Amino acid sequence: MTDFLGPPARVVRLTPRPALVLAVASLLGLAMFCWPLFAHPRPGAVAHATDAPFVFMATLPVLILVVLAELSRGGIDAKALALLGVLSAVNAGLRPLGAGTGGIELVFFLLVLAGRVFGPGFGFVLGSTSLFTSALLTAGVGPWLPFQMLASSLIGLGAGLLPRKPRGKGEIALLVGYGVFAAYFFGLLMSLWTWPFLAGDSAQLGFVAGAPLLDNLHRFALYTVLTSTLGWDTGRAVTNAVAIVLLGPAILAVLRRAARRAAFGAPVSFDQPYE
Repeated sequence: MTDFLGPPARVVRLTPRPALVLAVASLLGLAMFCWPLFAHPRPGAVAHATDAPFVFMATLPVLILVVLAELSRGGIDAKALALLGVLSAVNAGLRPLGAGTGGIELVFFLLVLAGRVFGPGFGFVLGSTSLFTSALLTAGVGPWLPFQMLASSLIGLGAGLLPRKPRGKGEIALLVGYGVFAAYFFGLLMSLWTWPFLAGDSAQLGFVAGAPLLDNLHRFALYTVLTSTLGWDTGRAVTNAVAIVLLGPAILAVLRRAARRAAFGAPVSFDQPYE
């Protein structure tokens, strides 16, 4: 039981300034996902590829600012960077096992557990690095990648912001609920940015530029339910729930034990050598 006790680790401790930058960039990122509801898209799916650099511009500076801000304050060290690399590599190795078949995605449950243990800043960074590394491994680099990175980062961020008090079975139930939410949240965001192009000119499902917001929301709801929610997203939600129930307690214990032994944020002192 000791592995479930004690204060949460804060591998990347967010002081007010980087926390504000992170919050603003997250809101801007969400606005970019919602652009079809407020803008007129250019025809052709290829046109949306030009939006990808803007997402990189919104995501990567946040990661750099968080890391540099914490480095300057001694909030992240070589141990934290090593942990980030290990977990990113593990997530990259897990993703091809399911390859998204029927919605089976193994990359998100570990992200939720790590964000829970190591905090929102670490969860945000791990979300981006995991998706980027796995995309390199699976040849999944494309205009969709920055959107996936940002959506995954928001999931890791949210996991770190969950209430800290539940432990034991209550904590697992909380994480299962969040894992299910995260699955549908990821699918919803990814459907939103592709909706105007993949739905085409369908009278019932397609995006109508200039139409009332509620009308477009209704069309999008039908589109995402038929193309994503009932299939891929539900499979992803089931995968997250089962993985967290079966593996969550053990992984949480391992991550918390690693956090205690690494003593993230502890002051470094050098003893005088013995003569």
